[in-house]
Amino acid sequence: MKPLNVPNGTVEALKWIALLFMTGDHVNKYLFIGKLPVLFECGRLALPIFAFVLAYNLARPGALERGTYQRTMKHLAVFGAVASVPFMALGGLLAGWFPLNVMFTLLTITACAWLVEKGGATYLFFAVVVFLVGGLFVEFWWPAVAFGLAVWSYCKRPSWAAAIVALLACASLWLVNGNWWALAALPLLLVATRVGLPMPRLRWAFYAYYPLHLAALWLIRIPMGKVGYVFF
Repeated sequence: MKPLNVPNGTVEALKWIALLFMTGDHVNKYLFIGKLPVLFECGRLALPIFAFVLAYNLARPGALERGTYQRTMKHLAVFGAVASVPFMALGGLLAGWFPLNVMFTLLTITACAWLVEKGGATYLFFAVVVFLVGGLFVEFWWPAVAFGLAVWSYCKRPSWAAAIVALLACASLWLVNGNWWALAALPLLLVATRVGLPMPRLRWAFYAYYPLHLAALWLIRIPMGKVGYVFF
C-alpha cells in the first residue's frame, strides 16, 4: 500500500479545522446546553483529525532519534494539567474529574507509540498497560487511542491491517458519541493527502489555545450564571 504523504501546510490546516470544530462543540456544550446539534455533530470530527495529525507527525522518519516523542509527551502533560482547571470547573464530569481531557488522550497515544517504537518485549508490555489503563481514564477512551495508534502504524508501514483497525476504531467512537459522525473525518483526511495548503506552522498555538479557550468559556459563564442561566 502507498504511504500517506500530507504536505506540511495541509497538516497545519487540519489542526486548525479540528480546533474550529472543537471550539464549536464546546460552545454548544458549555454555553447552550447542547441545543445546537450541528455544532455537536461537527465536533465529532475533531478527535479523529487531532489524532491523525499527531500520529502523522510522530511517524515521521527520525522522530525517535530527535526526541519528538518525549517532547510531545511533556507538552501534552503540562498543558493537559493546566487545562484541567477550567475543564473541571466547567462541570459535567463524573466525580468532578472523569474523564481526563483530550490532551491526556493524545498523551496516551504518544506514550504507547513511543514504547512500541522503542522495541522489545518489555516496552511492548508497558505499551499494552498504558493502552489499557490510559484508555480507561481519558476522553473518548480506547477507541480514540486505538485509532491514533492504527494511523501511526499505517504512516510508518502501510498495511491493510492498520487501515482496517483505524476504520474500525473510528467507527467504534459511536459507542462514545452515540452517532457515526466521527467517520465523516475520514474523507476529509483522504482529501488532505491530495491538497497542498500554504499554512505556516504556529508551534505553540495548539497547546496554548486548548486551556485558554476553556478558561474563556468558564469566565463567560460567570456573568451568565449570575443572571440565572442554567448550564445543566
